[in-house]
Amino acid sequence: MSLASVATPKTAASPTIKVGLGALAVTGDAGKGLSALGLGSCIGVAAYDKVAKVAGMVHVMLPESGIASTPGPAGKYADTAIPALLEGMARLGAVPSRLVIKIAGGAQMFATGGGNLNIGARNAVAVRAAITKAGLKVQSADTGGSQGRTLELWVDDGRVTVRVVGKESVEL
Repeated sequence: MSLASVATPKTAASPTIKVGLGALAVTGDAGKGLSALGLGSCIGVAAYDKVAKVAGMVHVMLPESGIASTPGPAGKYADTAIPALLEGMARLGAVPSRLVIKIAGGAQMFATGGGNLNIGARNAVAVRAAITKAGLKVQSADTGGSQGRTLELWVDDGRVTVRVVGKESVEL
């Protein structure tokens, strides 16, 4: 699996690394943060190893890669995003058994008649399944509803915050 979408920037230009749609980033840079903006039906996964001080985040767009006619970035699908995130973090010294994992997003952004197009709920289920398959657990989550969110993770202390549109940030 290619880790081309993994970012490990070493510059001090910005304290926050933006994790865009389908992207993932890992860093061990003190003072840095990772953020996934505009999580609607997407799921942001924040993972942190407090011993290695390695943080990782992925912005999952869709539940499974099997629906794609052509491969996308590893972070795009829940079933490829979680293994790629773990691999990228391990390259910086993180140990899976020490990871604290928190997720946010998975909103129902558009009303649908039958409800079977609820990508947000399907993303949340698929992300949790991929995390479980990797032998890990979600420590806390803020998923569902109908509003977008922003997820942030800080390398120094592993603090994770989530902000629902129009509200104050809260620690997850």
